[in-house]
Amino acid sequence: MVLDRINYLKEEINKHNYNYYVNDNPTISDFEYDKLFAELKELEAQNPLLITPDSPTQRLGSISEKFLPYTHKHRLYSLDNTYNYDDLIKWYEKIEKEYGKNLELVCELKIDGLAIALSYENGIFTTGVTRGDGITGEEITTNLKTIKAIPLKLFEDANVEVRGEIYMPKSSFEKLNEENLKNGEKPFANPRNAASGSLRQLDSSVTAQRDLSMFTYTLITENAPATHYESIMYLKKLGFKVNPNIKLCKNVQDAIDYCEYWKNKRFELDYATDGVVIKINKIAIQEELGYTARAPKWATAFKFPPEEITTKVKDIELGVGKTGAITPVAILEPVLLAGSTVSRASLHNFDEIKRLDVRIGDTVLIKKAAEIIPKVIKVIDTPEHDTLPVVKPPKTCPVCGGKLGGKVGEVNLYCLNPHCSELMKAKIEFWASKDAMDIETLGPVIIEQLYDKKFISTPVDLYRLTMQDFMQLDLIKEKSASNLYNAIQASKTRPLKRLLTALSIKNVGKETADILANEYGSLENLKNATIEELRNINGIGLVMADDIYDFFHDEKNVIMLDELKSLGVNPPPVEALKSNVLKGKTIVLTGTLKDLTRDEASEIIKSHGGKTSSSVSKNTSFVLAGENAGSKLEKAQKLNIPILTEEDFLEMIKE
Repeated sequence: MVLDRINYLKEEINKHNYNYYVNDNPTISDFEYDKLFAELKELEAQNPLLITPDSPTQRLGSISEKFLPYTHKHRLYSLDNTYNYDDLIKWYEKIEKEYGKNLELVCELKIDGLAIALSYENGIFTTGVTRGDGITGEEITTNLKTIKAIPLKLFEDANVEVRGEIYMPKSSFEKLNEENLKNGEKPFANPRNAASGSLRQLDSSVTAQRDLSMFTYTLITENAPATHYESIMYLKKLGFKVNPNIKLCKNVQDAIDYCEYWKNKRFELDYATDGVVIKINKIAIQEELGYTARAPKWATAFKFPPEEITTKVKDIELGVGKTGAITPVAILEPVLLAGSTVSRASLHNFDEIKRLDVRIGDTVLIKKAAEIIPKVIKVIDTPEHDTLPVVKPPKTCPVCGGKLGGKVGEVNLYCLNPHCSELMKAKIEFWASKDAMDIETLGPVIIEQLYDKKFISTPVDLYRLTMQDFMQLDLIKEKSASNLYNAIQASKTRPLKRLLTALSIKNVGKETADILANEYGSLENLKNATIEELRNINGIGLVMADDIYDFFHDEKNVIMLDELKSLGVNPPPVEALKSNVLKGKTIVLTGTLKDLTRDEASEIIKSHGGKTSSSVSKNTSFVLAGENAGSKLEKAQKLNIPILTEEDFLEMIKE
């Protein structure tokens, strides 16, 4: 029977996924695996009614409009940190006084990734949510399904919630950045940022292409094992990937020995870790100890001290940031620091240079702030130091030679030339960003080439580019040129709120851009708005209203907007409100609605003049509650805020 064959193939593929991605012990060749997968895919295509959520083919992904907020069934707490062994011993001895000597501890490496919560019903993966603020996260189930270390079906029909950490291996991070640079895209700063960016893709097929993995470290279920260590072993039995370096310790000295061992050994691992999580092993004691407002009393994180190392300052380079700030950077003799080679370190500003008295030729001590950004922390006293020239602030912009100036209450120096090349590149980069015109594949490397070859000097020039222009860039072939050209053309019809964000109007961010788009409906209407009208809009202050009015009455901006229009940049008009029944109302959504998705409910609210909020407060007009509504519903009840069912809400709109 077809069904029997499909079930057999699913079990085989899930088993081989587990062996490869969890056990790191493949038992068949890639060719054999691909044959099994292709057969399953073909059978499911012929019999779509037999496709189930736990099928390996469901990892392929889809496209989402945006991620919806999701209230956690069980809150995700933070951890208190200790930075020395004395504090760790005090924490342990305080618990010992109440529960007896030599309490067992469990030590786990603290993975530098993103915390998630996964839910399984009868062994089937149903929901995956980001940590968020610990109470409310974002539902990203489709993206998480693409990660092969996350089982779609457990080895037992268990009802469990688990917590884990999504991470990107260091080796995969390096390959991804190489690929980004090759394609002219901006490289990620570190593996954690790469994992975060990959996990929050609206197109989950992009997530599927990134090499993400997960270590699972918490089990929540009825009739759970009596100890944390046994819970970890049970997670492994269910088919989850757990960190192999977990250790059951007899006492706090064992835990200290574990921390000492991994302090330097961790740099040999293919994933980033910045400490050790230490937990009381017995669950009964955990439950009795409970929680503070933010963290469990039965666990703590011992943070490894940032690695520090000395090197020499070869030069001090001056750059211009996106805001025009002049940023000094120390160019160093390359040195290995916290697992990577460092040749540059931030000096922040000239007040910091003066405070440290850093000079070119100095020997300096550097460390990585949060194990990510190298910084100079002090100058080593040497006989040469006093003979070296003092570094003085520049008198003109190091890029364009323009005048420099300061801002009230700030220590930075700023380039005052609005046409400075670095400033213009930054504006073009922002124009292409996701929050603005969302021009895919147009990264900083491509922008720099286009600018340096004088193909563009402002964002408007992007819409004058041809395929032939892109073909003249380094490492750009016909397909990449076509993708870039088409992405720019597609941005011409982005919603009005995105264009308003991209214009970088002073004091106008994406939230204000959304308000303006909904209020005026078209760019033409907004251009004709009076100061009085702008000042009377809810959410627009007096200063902001003046800035908006001034922008649309500046002759240069008028010319720029006319040019954009002539080049085809034409946002579709914002749909008029269907009614004003919700005007001035703030609605909070919670729980699962029966007939509407969160997106659909939000759009309905906006189309009738209301707005949504993610948190309940005294300013909330009412709460729209579906099934499994959590803490938001409880808070609304305490504040006597009206609660509407989905039926109540739809009836209100109908009326």
